[in-house]
Amino acid sequence: MSFSVKDEATDAAVRRLAGLKNKTLTDTIREAVEQEYQRSRAAVPLVERLKPLAERYRAFPQSRLQADKAFFDELSGDA
Repeated sequence: MSFSVKDEATDAAVRRLAGLKNKTLTDTIREAVEQEYQRSRAAVPLVERLKPLAERYRAFPQSRLQADKAFFDELSGDA
């Protein structure tokens, strides 16, 4: 696979960063993209990121059983 950078300013920026970090162009691009992905992902509010999990949790049927301290103690081996 390959990318073709036809913008001189972008090519120069990647080469400057690669030289500064003493890395290959591929490693430099990969690192920059991964960091930007992580930064952008973190920009999505936690509530929004947790919505699918909350919806999945709500889909489970309610048992109507009461869980008490003895129940959790037994699960953790403290009984």
